[in-house]
Amino acid sequence: MAPGKVKIAFIADDYKRKETYRKRKRSVLKKTEELSTLCGVEACAIVYGPFDHEPQIWPSESGVQNVLGRFTAIPEWVQTKNMVNQESLIAQSVTKVKEKMDKLVLENKHKEMSIFIFQCLRKGNFEPYGNMTSTDFTVLSSVIQQNLNDINTRLGLLKVKPQMQTPPSEEINHDHGSSTNANSHTSPRFMDFLNVNENETIISPFGDANLQL
Repeated sequence: MAPGKVKIAFIADDYKRKETYRKRKRSVLKKTEELSTLCGVEACAIVYGPFDHEPQIWPSESGVQNVLGRFTAIPEWVQTKNMVNQESLIAQSVTKVKEKMDKLVLENKHKEMSIFIFQCLRKGNFEPYGNMTSTDFTVLSSVIQQNLNDINTRLGLLKVKPQMQTPPSEEINHDHGSSTNANSHTSPRFMDFLNVNENETIISPFGDANLQL
């Protein structure tokens, strides 16, 4: 079984930290050698920690000096282009988590707006909740437009399919199957609401627990 993802954080336990340092140091030196041999590139590695009396290097002192000399000769912006330290690594992780969270928030907002649209259709009028924000109305407009696009797409399919030379009964079944499959990925949540049973209860968005459908 593949090992779990390692948490990038300081190891407080002295023994575990020393063992991890020893294993990772050996791995870094070995991987540097493999990279240089397999890809035919100049590379070097310098590892210096509190558990060593002197730095551990690869390949040799002269080899390291040669690679570092070529590296320092290039412009600084090229040197730092792909350079990563602990601070930048954490910043990248935070950015990825934030992007994922924003995506989930938007998906949940779309679901809330789909429920709200369905409630308006069932009641026959538009009654916005008092705690709806400008962002809610923006998402609501987007969901409505998406639903209109879905409807227009289905209508277009229903107009095109009858022109195909197939038996009427098969044509009708084919129309329904094709239109559903072609558009099920666009707004499945809202279309599911339209098929809800009379005895089912849908949880209202925006914390309105008194409204039951």
